Amino acid sequence: MRPFVITLADTPPRPWRNGGGVTRELLAWPAGGGWQVRVSVAEIETDGPFSPFPGVERWFAVLEGGGVSLTIAGAEHRCRAGDPPLSFSGEPPVDCRLLHGPSRDLNLMLRGVRGAMHRVVAGEAWSPRGGRCGLYALVAGRCRADVTTTEIPAGSLAWFEPAPRTLSFQPGSPSDWAAPGWWLAAEAREPEA
Repeated sequence: MRPFVITLADTPPRPWRNGGGVTRELLAWPAGGGWQVRVSVAEIETDGPFSPFPGVERWFAVLEGGGVSLTIAGAEHRCRAGDPPLSFSGEPPVDCRLLHGPSRDLNLMLRGVRGAMHRVVAGEAWSPRGGRCGLYALVAGRCRADVTTTEIPAGSLAWFEPAPRTLSFQPGSPSDWAAPGWWLAAEAREPEA
C-alpha cells in the first residue's frame, strides 16, 4: 500500500485573510470547498485572530518556532514545539499571540468526520481505526504500511486511503528520533440512533 505524498516545498503558500501569516494546504478531501478533512501547515508571523470554522473539529501542533498562546472562548492554551496537540472546536473565537517570534504549525481540520492527531514514536507501530490516515514527517525516513515501505522526505505528508492495519516510521538519522512527526487519523462518524 503506497501513500499519496506531498511535500511542503511543493505546496504554494496562501496568505491569510487577516495578513497574519500564510497557509500551505497539503490535503483537502474531497477536493473543492466541501472538504471533510483538511491538513495544512501555517506560518504565523504576527498576533491576531484565527478564522472561524463552524462545525469543524480542529487539531493544532507547533512544529517549530517560538510557539503560541491561543485564547479560545476565554481560556488560554500555550502551545510549543514538542507539546501534545491541542484539539478544539472551530466555532468560538480564537485569538493567537506569538510567544517568542514566528511559529510554524500543523493543522488537522475535520468536518462531519472524527479523528485525531498523535505524536509519532520512532520505530513503534501505530494502528489507525480505519478510514483514512496520514503521517506528517518532520524529518526524512521510511514509513512502513503493513508490508510496504515508502521513503518519505522531510516536511511532507504521506496520506493513506484506505488506512492500513499498522504504520510505523523510522527516521533516516538517529539524531531525528526525538520528534520525527505526527500521525493523523480521519474516519466516518457512526450514524446517530
